[in-house]
Amino acid sequence: MTKIFNDPADFKNEVINGFALAYPDYVRQVPGASGFIRSGGPRAGKVSLIVGGGSGHYPSYSGVTGVGFADGAVLGDVFTSPSAEQVYRVARAAHGGAGLVLAFGNYAGDRLNFAAAADRLRAEGVDVRIVYVTDDIASATAAEMDKRRGIAGTFTVYKAGGAAAERGDDLDTVERIMRAANARTFSFGVAFAGCTFPGQSGPLFAVAERTMDFGLGIHGEPGVRSDAWMPASKIAAALVEPLLAERPAGARRAAVLLNGLGATKYEELFLLWSNVWPLLADAGVEPVMPEVGELVTSLDMAGCSLSITWLDDELDELWRAPAQTPAFRRGGVHAFERAEVLERSETFERYVPPGQAAVAGAAEQAGPESECAAAVVRDALRAMTAVVVEHEDELARIDAVAGDGDHGSGMVRGSRAAQSAAEAARGGVETVLAAAASAFGDRAGGTSGVLWSLFLRTIGESLGDVEPVDPARLARAVRRGAAAMKDFGGAELGDKTMLDALFPFVDALDANLAAGAALADAWAAAARSAVEAAAATSRLVPRIGRARPLAKRSVGSPDAGATSMGLILTAVGDVLARHRG
Repeated sequence: MTKIFNDPADFKNEVINGFALAYPDYVRQVPGASGFIRSGGPRAGKVSLIVGGGSGHYPSYSGVTGVGFADGAVLGDVFTSPSAEQVYRVARAAHGGAGLVLAFGNYAGDRLNFAAAADRLRAEGVDVRIVYVTDDIASATAAEMDKRRGIAGTFTVYKAGGAAAERGDDLDTVERIMRAANARTFSFGVAFAGCTFPGQSGPLFAVAERTMDFGLGIHGEPGVRSDAWMPASKIAAALVEPLLAERPAGARRAAVLLNGLGATKYEELFLLWSNVWPLLADAGVEPVMPEVGELVTSLDMAGCSLSITWLDDELDELWRAPAQTPAFRRGGVHAFERAEVLERSETFERYVPPGQAAVAGAAEQAGPESECAAAVVRDALRAMTAVVVEHEDELARIDAVAGDGDHGSGMVRGSRAAQSAAEAARGGVETVLAAAASAFGDRAGGTSGVLWSLFLRTIGESLGDVEPVDPARLARAVRRGAAAMKDFGGAELGDKTMLDALFPFVDALDANLAAGAALADAWAAAARSAVEAAAATSRLVPRIGRARPLAKRSVGSPDAGATSMGLILTAVGDVLARHRG
């Protein structure tokens, strides 16, 4: 297990601080952000490549920040997408004037947060492209390649894009090259033991003795199938054969990575490579500058993955190109460093989304009824924090059945931050909820962070800072918040998400109020509907998100997001009952 830590909640921040102290010649930390840009700042007129995702995967992402590779890296908490705010800060600091490529593995939280950051950058006039990597053949069929996860193949896709940007290619070309590299990259992995979050006593999943899991995910997701122990020669065949089955017609040269996941020793990897190489040679594959070692890890998971990127002449040149980063160094890079570098100090204020500028100074404009309602909002956020803290381990356990087990910790981080921000904010409901929303999204990260941030903000926008909050207005505001989450996240009812608890709640709330129930009673009854609906998600098969590749394992267990939604709505109902009258 992960044994070195102080407070597990500070794990990511302390890792970032230590990395900054260790490699000042390569990177510098962006002030006020959980990420880095290459030392010296962005090169003037150069396309900048920003990579990122959850912590726990070193040397992704900070370890490949430098000349010839990534221009910036942004890190979320362990296995959790960085927030849109953090992505924005690192990307803006890395922008050299020729546009940005934001690149990440294909996970719902990353797609939502990076997309939100891209929208904000575009609103400021920056040309931004998004490339997400889909190399994991275990997570979807070839016919549904867009649904595949990004695992260790991210390394070669980022390397191709970084080398193209370094040699001076324009934004269109860098994007095209990265998409081409992604389309020609395939990965498959095996786990011998699960990984353990800092501070936790057990792994996210267990591999039975004398067995191994094939088709694992890098966020602690178990494999899609288990097999009995087998010798290295058979492991090699089990990894190579499914990758060769997706080989493009005529492909021969390949960038090949045998990637350790964190606890498998280099000697074991070299032994396995001695069994992989003959299989590739027999199939007519020519490995070009293969890499054997830790490239994209999963904390302390025991296991490895094999990645193949089929090279054409253009990708071959970019794969061989020099790079100089803390964790990956190839060839000489002195020629790159003659270019003009932009030196600047970035300062950031808390982001106020479009349409929210009028909230500034709202404390002076807030109506007394809205200020009174804001006090109830603060109480509700305290209750929200208390209930997710109480159930943190349960939510983590549910999430780990077919996901990465971080839902409980993410909700705790977000709720605590939202509560703190709301208590410091002065004004009406909109002002208080806007502060809470920004803090929740920034601290929680991941899918839950961006969606709960949108939910809270939309409710606040609907209620405003002046008018009193009556039951009908509150019900409309919650429904608008639910609709905003649905539209932004792209989930449908029945996909096994938090929406499967939220929409039954809003329907029941409307019906109860229409029947003449008082707000507290109507809310409490609707919350019971949400809890029942959350429990019923155990019968559903996940159709989106990290649980989708492990859909069969998920059946029989409720959705963690729906469960936390039911708990929170119930806790808020208790607050409304205390404030009755």
